[in-house]
Amino acid sequence: QVHVVESGGGLVRPGGSLRLSCVASGTIHRIYTMAWYRQAPGRERELVASISTTRFTNYADSVKGRFIISRDNFANTTYLQMNSLEPEDTAVYYCVVDLAIVGRQREGYWGQGTQVTVFS
Repeated sequence: QVHVVESGGGLVRPGGSLRLSCVASGTIHRIYTMAWYRQAPGRERELVASISTTRFTNYADSVKGRFIISRDNFANTTYLQMNSLEPEDTAVYYCVVDLAIVGRQREGYWGQGTQVTVFS
């Protein structure tokens, strides 16, 4: 069984920063791509950033230059450093981990999400 848990969300003023963390635990054989998505009220879930096993990163245009994704393979953890936050960044942020457990094919495991609210 696998668990994916996000943390680090909260309330912040425009221009502020937050750091989200996401930990995968359980009977994990190997972790592949790790990614962050977000979903604002009334909008579809969108990709924010992803990081491959070789640390190749990909960002949504709206967060380029402000957000940084990283990973710690020993700790099965990915981080999302969010700087210069804007009200438009308000959303529930979800972590998804593409991984394989022993005896099964790889698939994406989602966390429950963490709320980020940017308000004036």
